[in-house]
Amino acid sequence: MIAAMVFAAGLGTRMRPLTDDRPKAMVEVAGRPLIDHALEQVAGAAPVAVNAHHFADRLAAHLAGRDLTVIREDPLLETGGGLRNARPLLGNGPVLTMNADAVWTGPAAIATLRAAWTPERMDGLLLLVPPDRAAGRIGADFGLEADGRLTRKTRPYGYTGAGIVKTDGLDAVADSVFSLWSLWQPMLEAGRLFGVEHPGGWADVGSPAGIAEAEAMLAAAT
Repeated sequence: MIAAMVFAAGLGTRMRPLTDDRPKAMVEVAGRPLIDHALEQVAGAAPVAVNAHHFADRLAAHLAGRDLTVIREDPLLETGGGLRNARPLLGNGPVLTMNADAVWTGPAAIATLRAAWTPERMDGLLLLVPPDRAAGRIGADFGLEADGRLTRKTRPYGYTGAGIVKTDGLDAVADSVFSLWSLWQPMLEAGRLFGVEHPGGWADVGSPAGIAEAEAMLAAAT
């Protein structure tokens, strides 16, 4: 079993005006809130934590009764700080991290990541997607070496917002508010940050314009 952390505490500024009365994770794509799309990708993980801040009560009410814990953040801690804040609940083992602002086709993220995770040689494993299978905003974040190690020298792949990380390195970060990059960077330098390609489609839903693109991708896959 692996623990999972779903990041849903952001202010959703790029998603305004839809986030003027709800958290971004409650914006609907194809009739379902983004948080439900994200939780589907980590189904089978335990324990599961979801952080919340913007309209936290609404998100908590939607998730009430599910086998997970909502952690309210005030102030916001970003992804790395949020993961460290949730560590007492998640335990000291590897954690599957998941952003709640995308939709997916193909195998669930947890299945692809688990199949590729090799803790003997990895401290982190990120799920990547090539630009031709991505919709919405996608960066050129990483390149993949032949052995699966990540590089920043060539960057044809985008980061999907999902990965597995060992959390030991969180103890070395002095800041209270920090991104996952502070955890990844030492792994990257040590040659222990790896990547695996998501075999399906992926769509960023960071802005209202991304909703139509994401729904078109989902419709094409049915």
